Amino acid sequence: MKQPLRDVRSYRLPPEVVDPLRQGLSGVSSQTITAIIREVPAYAEPFAGELGHKIARAVRAALATFLNLVSRPGADPGTPMASAIEAAYALGRGEARSGRSLDALLAAYRVGARVAWRELAAISVAAGQPAATIADFAELVFAYIDELSAASVAGHADELAASGRIRMRHLQELAQALVAGEPAHVLQAAAEQAEWVPPQTLTVLLLPERAARWVIDLLDPRTLQLADAVPELPGMTVLLVPDPQGTSRPTMTRLLTGHNVVMGPARPWLEAKSSLDRAIRVHRLTAPAGGEVVDTEDHLAAVVVTADPGALADLRSWALTPLAGERGAAAAKLIETLRSWLLHHGRREDVAAELFVHPQTVRYRMARLRELYGDRLRDPQWVLALTIALAIPE
Repeated sequence: MKQPLRDVRSYRLPPEVVDPLRQGLSGVSSQTITAIIREVPAYAEPFAGELGHKIARAVRAALATFLNLVSRPGADPGTPMASAIEAAYALGRGEARSGRSLDALLAAYRVGARVAWRELAAISVAAGQPAATIADFAELVFAYIDELSAASVAGHADELAASGRIRMRHLQELAQALVAGEPAHVLQAAAEQAEWVPPQTLTVLLLPERAARWVIDLLDPRTLQLADAVPELPGMTVLLVPDPQGTSRPTMTRLLTGHNVVMGPARPWLEAKSSLDRAIRVHRLTAPAGGEVVDTEDHLAAVVVTADPGALADLRSWALTPLAGERGAAAAKLIETLRSWLLHHGRREDVAAELFVHPQTVRYRMARLRELYGDRLRDPQWVLALTIALAIPE
């Protein structure tokens, strides 16, 4: 069974062991830094600039702290060790902010530990230290590096978690600004703050929250999500999907099948609110059911016709005035027959098939309508008015 490494804070080396090491500390630091640059490519560029000087100072400080820890019998090791741990933790956070991976950081520690031990051991051998002392010293070196690397790993992880939460908040704020229709300069600033690369267009998807959690993994990684963005549609989530126009729109429709989605039109990303507005209107007209995908492009006529509900109601009332004397059930049958007749351009068999009646029934009903409307059924203005008035069945 592997034995745990000795606690560097509980062990002390005599001055005759430490003094030669302290004298050679500058050379050990230089060799360690050179090896890290050579063997860990991610650190070649950082060491070349001002950051390199800071890291070099940190390496020298870490080695000096180690020698201080093992050379002060009876002293409280807490303060210097705490400082070293704090510095290693800060290093981990800084590396995460710089975009370097945890693998690169750990590789640097491994190389640093190996080279530092090799150089320190060479000094000890040259000073005539016995093998047992050098063995103890080796364990102390690796125990110390192990504690520092653990602190750096924790700092790296904490920074990634914190920066991830901050970015998620900024993305949420960007999504809120987009659906609110904020001015262009506000949206551009929000996108920059969220480190979000704007696409050419955005398309709104309006769907249940439970479906959004599954669907979002199938979409462009830049997709923005906003829950409960539409107060009158509780439980619905808005997804803002980059650039799904053209050939990718049918593909997206296939991906979304089974999730009761309303898909708005593609709009320039700064005008995403108009895509949401269209999706909301179509949802009111024809809420998806049974897992279908409702594409707003397929409902443009209904959107246009219902743009002014009051005007549509007035037009319908005026256009149906000739039927005012008909009783309820009879009037309803005449209205559905007239609507079908207009849409099928008077083709009796098609009207009969749509209404599930005999063609002769269609002929009787149209005869009655011609009695009531007279020549108006041949007047283009009346035909247009009737077509618009009856476009959306009640």
